[in-house]
Amino acid sequence: MASATSQRVELAKLCRSRDWSKAIRVLDSILAQSSSIQDICNRAFCYSRLELHKHVIKDCDRAVQLDPTLLQPYILKGHALSALGRKADAILVWEKGYEHALSQSADLKQLLELEELLTNVKEERNVSCNNVMVISRSSKPLSEAEPYISDKHAETCVSQSERSHSSNLCSESSNQHEIHVKSSNSFEVNSGINDKVAGILSVPPCEPDHLINDKSSDIHMDHTKLNGESRYYSKLGDTSVMIGNSGNEFDIGDGFGDKSEENGIFESQQNGTCDILDKLNYDSGSCNDLSNTSEACATSSIICCNLGDESETRGESSNKDIHIKARDEPKRNSKFSVTRISKTKSISVDFRLSRGIAQVNEGKYAQAISIFDQILREDPIYPEALIGRGTAYAFQRELEAAIVDFTMAIKSNPSAGEAWKRRGQARAALGEFSEAIEDLTKALEFEPNSADILHERGIVNFKFKDFNAAVKDLSACVKLDKNNSSAYTYSGSALSSIGDYKRAEEALWKSIELDRGFVEGWVHRAQFFQDLANSTKALECLQQVLQIDERFAKAYHMRGALFHGMGEHRKAIKELSIGLRIESSNIECMYLRASCHHAIGEYGQAVKDYDTTLELELDSMDKFPLQCLAFYQKEIALYTASRINSEFCWFDIDRDINPLFKEYWCKRLHPNNVCEKVYRQPPLRESQKKGNLRKLDFTMTKQKSALLLAADSIGKKIQYDCPGFLHNRRQHRMAGLAAIEIAQKVSKAWRSLQAERKNANKSTSKYGKRTRRKERLSIASQNRGGACCSTSSSLETSTSYGITESSGRSMMSWQDVFSLAVRWRQISEPCDPVVWVNKLSEEFNSGFGSHTPLILGQAKVVRYFPNYERILDIAKTIMKDKRYVHNKADGIIDLSKDEKWEDIMHAKTCSDLYKAVGEDFWLATCCSSTAFEGKQLEGTRITLVKMRECGFDFAIRTPCTPSRWDDYDAEMAMAWDAVCNAYCGETYGSTDFSMLEDVRDAILKMTYYWYNFMPLSRGSAVVGFIVLLGLLLAANMEFTGNIPQGIQVDWEALLNLDPDSFVDSVKSWLYPSLKVSTSWKDYPDVSTTFYTTGSVVAALSTSDN
Repeated sequence: MASATSQRVELAKLCRSRDWSKAIRVLDSILAQSSSIQDICNRAFCYSRLELHKHVIKDCDRAVQLDPTLLQPYILKGHALSALGRKADAILVWEKGYEHALSQSADLKQLLELEELLTNVKEERNVSCNNVMVISRSSKPLSEAEPYISDKHAETCVSQSERSHSSNLCSESSNQHEIHVKSSNSFEVNSGINDKVAGILSVPPCEPDHLINDKSSDIHMDHTKLNGESRYYSKLGDTSVMIGNSGNEFDIGDGFGDKSEENGIFESQQNGTCDILDKLNYDSGSCNDLSNTSEACATSSIICCNLGDESETRGESSNKDIHIKARDEPKRNSKFSVTRISKTKSISVDFRLSRGIAQVNEGKYAQAISIFDQILREDPIYPEALIGRGTAYAFQRELEAAIVDFTMAIKSNPSAGEAWKRRGQARAALGEFSEAIEDLTKALEFEPNSADILHERGIVNFKFKDFNAAVKDLSACVKLDKNNSSAYTYSGSALSSIGDYKRAEEALWKSIELDRGFVEGWVHRAQFFQDLANSTKALECLQQVLQIDERFAKAYHMRGALFHGMGEHRKAIKELSIGLRIESSNIECMYLRASCHHAIGEYGQAVKDYDTTLELELDSMDKFPLQCLAFYQKEIALYTASRINSEFCWFDIDRDINPLFKEYWCKRLHPNNVCEKVYRQPPLRESQKKGNLRKLDFTMTKQKSALLLAADSIGKKIQYDCPGFLHNRRQHRMAGLAAIEIAQKVSKAWRSLQAERKNANKSTSKYGKRTRRKERLSIASQNRGGACCSTSSSLETSTSYGITESSGRSMMSWQDVFSLAVRWRQISEPCDPVVWVNKLSEEFNSGFGSHTPLILGQAKVVRYFPNYERILDIAKTIMKDKRYVHNKADGIIDLSKDEKWEDIMHAKTCSDLYKAVGEDFWLATCCSSTAFEGKQLEGTRITLVKMRECGFDFAIRTPCTPSRWDDYDAEMAMAWDAVCNAYCGETYGSTDFSMLEDVRDAILKMTYYWYNFMPLSRGSAVVGFIVLLGLLLAANMEFTGNIPQGIQVDWEALLNLDPDSFVDSVKSWLYPSLKVSTSWKDYPDVSTTFYTTGSVVAALSTSDN
């Protein structure tokens, strides 16, 4: 490494020759060894010569932080802010420096300089210059004319004799393509909004009064006195403007597009997925400054040239008269003559670098690459050119080539922080988040207090799902940059992910307060409310998005998804169709629209959309599961269409659909194997291709109206009042109709049983005692469709599943009762794979398991995390009792050692518990048996699995194996018998609430075993509560209240280890809301009123009318 002296000698030579780029490189090297305040100021000056104003400001802030009394950084920073059009901020900085100068000893020369600056600028403060850059002709201070270098660093000084050569003019033509934090063609690492540029690149939006007029060629004249001789620095504003669009932006994220247009001038407010995220694109705001190439003449496309040489000068169609737009009219027509300067190689390189950067700004990436190629042919390891070319490659999405260039720049100059940062961005764009974070962390070593890089790394951490690190980085960012809307936005989303909803909402609102037109802020806020199931506020936010940009496709997609979740499928189709007209290749929109058409019986359009989904080219393999689902759901749509005019009881997915197909559907696997082995559904008939259900199905009768009115009232009782659970009117209607049908069919069964018992009473022993035997509920088959109906399908299973045959009469088992609700659940949302687990193939034999996470990585699952503390406590209690858990291979992990035991008992978090055990593990809760006295059944499994280095999968899983099925089948059969016996005895038909207590308790106990059983691939929670409502109705009890806030009935069953405890926990709120009622008996028969599958679909699809 060169000695400090030789480096400073080289620095002096470079400054004399005005090779500012290389001078900066030398200063980088010097500062890497020791952080001298004066060297920081010297580098700031060099940056100012290249008009890299943002870097000037950063270095000046760093210098002031180290020594607030030093005046030089105040002067330089003020000039940089002024050049960016932020004159008010410049005045504040100069005033602050002036106050320091007056309060303590200071350089008198600089004190007078500050005084003169403040005097001149304050005279111009009241000048109104809309859309025209106001140019000051105040004298240029020495600090801006040449490097301010103290006598402590004599080697760095440029001698006065060398500096005071004959007067000349250095004209720096600037086409004002300065890329700062909020530039349009910025090199972004964001998951938010792509700004579509519709005008001129403006000065930063924080000072909207100072705008660049695209029709003017304004002159910024700085007059510098050097040893009595004059030198003029003229900055010619190029009439060319930067026109950009979202396609010119290099972003990492989810592809939201945003137009930001005001007065024809582009103002990007950090609008840079989604994942919706989501995938929301995100604007880094930091690396959005092509001027940030730490060694490049990047920002303002400075052209040090000879104004007399027309071959090198732009905007000089009339170079005789250069008009200055100033405050007074006489100055407006001032003329200046310009002498030539000699062309050196360094000036030529700087000129070409500037032109290359300008081409990047204008979206002319091929031309930019050509310019950088010329430079690199002369010097293959020139860092600035490598960074510039890499940036152009990145904008063209040639990310691998960009990374190669950034890597070469780093090898050439390891202190080039900009190269580290840009390589980090490119890696993040490729999804290499871990490597990206390493690069951005390295970049922060060179700029520890860089709000931009903290913003970058925070967003990459967010994409990497390291939400805690994201919150830390983004919080640090907003401390340094209080107006960074993007940082507040992603900080809010990260806080939401870790369950800090209050702070999340505050941060998201702060981003909106900073800029009401910030599309990405509204989108993230909408997603936040949607996740919490606050549909009203989510829709309000999306409406704001569309008021800002009515062609913002993601907003229509999100609104469609929200309506879909609310069961309003026709509204969803309308929104999704608008989104697809804007962005026809959006696979999420296409798939969701297909599922909506499917749900409301428009099978022709559904099949068409499913086919389109299968044909779309994927831009990410993350979307491949959607194509898999489209294949399976198209088959389900064809199956349903084939039975649309048949009786609803013939609709039986569990019997009619191949087990292998259902297994692959549930697991979202590639359908290749299914295509080869499974029978495919026939295509739609011509009559069905046109579309919809029969008009007859939608014809409203008095019977239908009465049933639907009652169903809507009963069904809404299933709604959980917990974050994350949207109100879904379609599901409410489904639940109400299913509950009424269950009540009607079970009531008939109980009448049959009661009749049998009366007959049995005639046969008694001589002592008058009735023969004691367990009664088996027996009714005539409800199948109109014979063997294809769901109730008859259960007859084909073995008796181990609780179904028997006796004297040619089918026995209504517990599974028959629940199958009624299952069939309604399947038809109401056909894209959910709701199937009986025992009807799967190999997966059932190996143990098909449901998986319900409370924590996933660092994200706290909004629906289920409220149960976290209880689950953690139960896990520790079980570990205390058993002194062992199971590993992944189902082996035993011994916990009896004292040190492990102590750590487990003191564990407060998943991390603590995992550290104590030392590896992934699971343990099972217990479920006390009623059918087998003293037996403990396996309840649910609590699992803790480490995910990468930033979190855990803490979940409950319920593997359903044949042996477990047999155990729970016996429990459910016993519980069902208990319900029947409780009602069909002395209390049969009673309307005395106190006499029905045993019936209520028996119904709750059967519900308890159902929830611990979890025999469905999904949907067990809602099916269980529907049956509960139906059985209560059949027993003349109607639930008139609502499930209390924060209560999830299925979790109450899972977290209580015996049925009596569950009954006690639920009846405290359930029983007071029950009233004796027989009004349900007046309802028309559901199975007759809605006779066909088509009529059922029509009934459910009118819920949003």
